[in-house]
Amino acid sequence: MWGLTAKTSISQSEPMEKVFITGHRNPDLDSVCSASAYAVLKKNTDSARTYVPVRPGHLSDSNKAILSALGIKPPVYMKNVYPKVEDVMLRPTVRYGADMPLTALAKEYSESNPSVVPVFDGDRFKGLLSVDDITYYFMQKMGSEGRVTDTPTLGELLRGDGEPLLTTDLFEDAKASLSGSKKRGLAVYDKEEFAGYVTRRCFLKAPSYKVIMVDHNEAGQSIGGIESADVVEIVDHHRLDASKTNLPIFIDTEPLGSTCTIVYQLFLRHGMMPDEYTARVLLAGLISDTLILKSPTTTHVDRETAAALSRICKVTTEGFGQEMFSHVESLAKRDPESAILSDFKKYNESGVGIGIGQCEVTTLKDIDDYRDDYLAVLESVREKNGLDWAVVMITNVMKEHSILLTTGFRSEKYLPYDRIGGKVYDMPNVMSRKKQLLPEMIYTLTSNF
Repeated sequence: MWGLTAKTSISQSEPMEKVFITGHRNPDLDSVCSASAYAVLKKNTDSARTYVPVRPGHLSDSNKAILSALGIKPPVYMKNVYPKVEDVMLRPTVRYGADMPLTALAKEYSESNPSVVPVFDGDRFKGLLSVDDITYYFMQKMGSEGRVTDTPTLGELLRGDGEPLLTTDLFEDAKASLSGSKKRGLAVYDKEEFAGYVTRRCFLKAPSYKVIMVDHNEAGQSIGGIESADVVEIVDHHRLDASKTNLPIFIDTEPLGSTCTIVYQLFLRHGMMPDEYTARVLLAGLISDTLILKSPTTTHVDRETAAALSRICKVTTEGFGQEMFSHVESLAKRDPESAILSDFKKYNESGVGIGIGQCEVTTLKDIDDYRDDYLAVLESVREKNGLDWAVVMITNVMKEHSILLTTGFRSEKYLPYDRIGGKVYDMPNVMSRKKQLLPEMIYTLTSNF
């Protein structure tokens, strides 16, 4: 016998719409800190949505050490924003027991005519029951006995499920799996636990993630799948090369030294002040991107913002910056490829693919210990990324001095720096990739010497 307890309702609340806030693909501190702090502001100004800061790449060991020393938790890692099975799967609102008779489903079918119904044995998922399963059972009975005299239980009607899906499977891959299956629906698992199911109706239209881009605006530098997402805001301090959007969006791009500066100014525009933790997050990103306010990209707004944040954090700006950079590891001790790619941006200028990396250090005295290894790896990075020209700028943040390592390229000889050996150039007073190095590299490509 089956009891009324075999059919139970499952209480579910409607999830709030999620908006993911992401920095660029090779995250630096300004990128992850601005994402985290902006999520705080958005949560305080929009209670109708859930704002989730994410990072589309892995942090360097030095940046991990800095954040750990400052007690700052980085955003969670998120590989891409392609739509996934978990975005369209159905979660059962009613749990039907395997010992229930088929008649118990009559009302369900008369009201909604479901493609499949999840069946449980207690709390354990047993299988998906489809109309095909029911038809097969009765046709088999009619064929062998000529009539049907019993009412089967739901468990007796199950004939086995197709290959299950995972919540993290991509929408298009799952759609293809179901299209190639004879089943009307497939079970979905979160690792080894049943999470829901999908039917063909789930794949009529692909959903799109809502994304806010911070510290970048170019799709090529963003999280994977950005082309399939709805970009709803951009907050950045770089040159504008954003993709076309379907609707008007909020954009705040300002020629400041740090995206964190812009986020702080947005707090002020909303008549709010960041709490001490969020102020520390913002100050870390600002100090990192302006190299303790020494970079030529630094403006009076950055300095005023740093002073205000330092007061909230009860620190001095200089002391905070020195403490941060004291955790930067020597490049001689780091893996060359991961160090070069930790803050590496790609550009296309005049048909030439350029890659520029930047590493901050507290001394350049040990550069002879690692420059040959880094030059060899830099050439490998150029090849792997299909670039024509790749460079890495190694910047002493304490002495405002950089050394440039470069791969061979026809325009290299026109750079306005002193060659100090091989493909190595001395760059006194050069600290900014964006404002000082990139314009010089573009000039060598567009000028006829």
